[in-house]
Amino acid sequence: MEKKSSRFFLVLSILALLMGSSAPVYASSQKQESTYTQKAQQLLEKMTAEEKIGQLFLITFNGNTIEEDSALYALLRDYQVGGVMLTRDNDNFSGPEDTIQTTFELTSQLQQTVRENSLTGFINEELEQVSDNYVPLFIGISQDGDSYPFDQIISGLSTLPNQMAVGATFSTDLANSSGELLARELQALGFNLLLGPSLDVLDSSYTGSNASLSTRTYGGDPYWVGELGKAFISGLHSGSDGKMAVIAKHFPGRGSSDRLPEEEVATVRKSLEQLKLIELAPFFSVAVSETAASTEIADGFLVSHIRYQGFQGNIRETTKPVSFDSSALSSIMDLEQFSAWRSAGGILVSDSLGGSAIRKFFDPNNERFDAKQIALNAFLAGNDLLYLDDFQSTDDESELVTIRNTLDFFTQKYREDDAFAERVDESVLRILALKYKIYPAFTPSNVYPDETMLGIIGQGYDTNSKIARNAATLINPSLDELSAILPDPPTTSDRIIFITDSLDATQCTNCETETILGSGDLQDTVAQLYGTNGTGQIVERRLRSYSFQDLTEYLNDPQGRADIGSFISEANWLVFSILDLDENRSGADALKRLLSENPDLLRDKKVIVFAFNDPFYLDATDLTYIDAYYCLYSKTSAFIDTAARLLFQEIVPKGHAPVSIPVVGYDLIEMTYPDPDQIISLEVDVENMPEAKRAESELMGIENLLFRVGDALPIKTGIILDRNGLPVPDGTVVYFMVDHVGEIEQSTIAESETKNGVATMSYLLQSFGRVEIRAQSDPAKNSEIFLLDITSEEGGVVSEITPTPAPTIINPNQIINQDNSEETEEVIEEEEVSPLPGTLQWFLATLAILGIAYVFYLLTQRYFSLLGGTTIGLFAIITGYVCLIWFQFELPGSFARTNLLELGRLIIWVSLLTGIGGGAGILSQAIRLRKAKESSGKKTDQKADKSKTS
Repeated sequence: MEKKSSRFFLVLSILALLMGSSAPVYASSQKQESTYTQKAQQLLEKMTAEEKIGQLFLITFNGNTIEEDSALYALLRDYQVGGVMLTRDNDNFSGPEDTIQTTFELTSQLQQTVRENSLTGFINEELEQVSDNYVPLFIGISQDGDSYPFDQIISGLSTLPNQMAVGATFSTDLANSSGELLARELQALGFNLLLGPSLDVLDSSYTGSNASLSTRTYGGDPYWVGELGKAFISGLHSGSDGKMAVIAKHFPGRGSSDRLPEEEVATVRKSLEQLKLIELAPFFSVAVSETAASTEIADGFLVSHIRYQGFQGNIRETTKPVSFDSSALSSIMDLEQFSAWRSAGGILVSDSLGGSAIRKFFDPNNERFDAKQIALNAFLAGNDLLYLDDFQSTDDESELVTIRNTLDFFTQKYREDDAFAERVDESVLRILALKYKIYPAFTPSNVYPDETMLGIIGQGYDTNSKIARNAATLINPSLDELSAILPDPPTTSDRIIFITDSLDATQCTNCETETILGSGDLQDTVAQLYGTNGTGQIVERRLRSYSFQDLTEYLNDPQGRADIGSFISEANWLVFSILDLDENRSGADALKRLLSENPDLLRDKKVIVFAFNDPFYLDATDLTYIDAYYCLYSKTSAFIDTAARLLFQEIVPKGHAPVSIPVVGYDLIEMTYPDPDQIISLEVDVENMPEAKRAESELMGIENLLFRVGDALPIKTGIILDRNGLPVPDGTVVYFMVDHVGEIEQSTIAESETKNGVATMSYLLQSFGRVEIRAQSDPAKNSEIFLLDITSEEGGVVSEITPTPAPTIINPNQIINQDNSEETEEVIEEEEVSPLPGTLQWFLATLAILGIAYVFYLLTQRYFSLLGGTTIGLFAIITGYVCLIWFQFELPGSFARTNLLELGRLIIWVSLLTGIGGGAGILSQAIRLRKAKESSGKKTDQKADKSKTS
């Protein structure tokens, strides 16, 4: 039976969702959002307690079939379970030959089972209730890219690269394309929920010493992680035709974590304010949008099991895992950037509640696991959808038994606890609204996957190839140095040895082993492109391939594997393909061992290293033995092809490392600063002109457009580039310097911030005269100059000069903050300044210096002699002029002298320093006089001693 006491809360929840619909959410206008919520509300009112509780859970199961007498079938029949997650570890996929077909059959069977049982009516024998409320399943997957180990499906689908490879391209277009490709293929298979992308920002101190994130992140800059994440999410939504719920992870960010989330709950020492600057910034990007129907908005966040020390400012206080801490989670969700997203239907999904990390945290001795209480605590913390994987209580015989017991426990509490029932209804309303957003009608034609679409799967090589060629990065040396070190590629006379950290995997427990990265893959690609059947640049019999396991055997027993030593000694080129330093993979450290134990083996050879993972394998000492170190980030076939082309210098590496690499002095934050060698372009900002002025510019052309006194002159920069040649991040500060020479001489400095690499400002023309406008964004100090000469009522046209003269040094006292919001255009008023001639400053300062020095001379010459007084006066003069010159050259600590008050400050400073110099002179003369008296006294004593002796 429904709780009447929960009706009032439901009304409030619906109103909140309707009010939030004005906030930007994926694929929804206000009307659509209202429709989703209304449909969800209508269905919610008809659902039984069991059906509502079932919607809260995202479960896992073993195997890839559903038998009618199985516990899984009974669970789907008796409860409206919210969804299922398919994973490789649970043997939900077979392969490698039939992975696609069997997966399609499984997802179809899951949806059909739920649908068919809803038509016959759900029966609860104890309460004699019957229900036919059909709600489609969420069928979810986590597919992080780069095949094994982070893809659940490792064969059949187009194997996309990992996120770091996309991050190295710094291309939102390629991120969008990869999202479209993944969603199109997953949706064809029957998936409608994706746990991804990861929006974690890799900590700048990360050096690959742990496997917390590795390549499962777009990089270490929060702006670019957010931009690429938005583009990928947009691609997921468009590629699936809106039938994919996107759950971004790992909220609120674990880029500073040093533990694998599957193994241990990590603790990070950061406050909420610090999280807002780095970790939360990408999540802000996918929670708000400038458009009302943005596909860039995430449908939900996966809440990670991570703790924070000093979260509320007290460094001695540590939160529980955020996924279980209602206070910490609500503090984050109450932030302005998330509150609108949440009220508009954004859902929170808990990370897996049955993993070893949670078990260790709540029971370090691993003696007892109370699954029901764990699920309840996670739900009460604020999660809407609970992910149950490896979720088995200590006393239960199977995972599905524990899941059923947990569902019954929640159902009983729903009937007994009004407050809990209200909380359940709120979450179920969100979940149902999201499902209606994916499927406007819960009909088979909308929900069931279409088998005819399976033909589109596996056709994504071109997308992979584009990403690979744009991601490939030369880590060391620089491109200019490389041309001197390796002027030519291998030729027919060269012997090349390929040594690869090979990797095998299986799709399921009983599946055949698949080669993910073979020891001969790069050699085969080279032979195909440049051998007999290719360009003929190499002789195939001069090529050899070995695995890292082979190299390890040689290092352990050189005599036993003398063949390897012989081939290496004869080779001209040694090409190493590396992954990471995984302690669980035998031979992963083979190259490190070779470089430390037998570096002489590399002498007089060209040594090339391709990293098909993150760029942290080699240290600074290792690099001294390497001629060229490339990072490809991913190990799919398209990236192997790119490595071959790099080796033969057919292509140039275009990528840039999206993370800091300390061993080569590469600082990502520094690289995102504006390039100091660029000349910032300026142009009239036509879009921000008044409508009448814009129409006039279209008629006359912008080059002939007249600006008159009283007009606002809108200016914008071109795209300002960073040191990698990419647009600078949003929020980069730009200064516009305006000099107006005419009836009144005026100078203005306006501060603005970039958006999409462009900064804008508007200057109000208040009088006749000549206007010069320049821009700079430290350390980029050069720009074009905008000139506008208004000599009459007729006005003047804007002209440009390139390049700019010597840059103006910014005086912070002159900076005017510029509001760049589109809603309000702030016009900068002219600041009247009266520049003072330099001759006047020198004249007055000289009078002060000489006057003070003369006073010192008069007061001291009677005590220290004429020479002493003169010396003291010189001390005063020297220090006074040092101070004056310091200010004239505008060295640190100086200030502009643009009015009489500031001139007075200059005279005071000069006088003070002159006085200090005079004081120093007095001190020096006093010391000299004292020494002279002591010397004279000694001579007198010596004469007296001599006279006594005689």
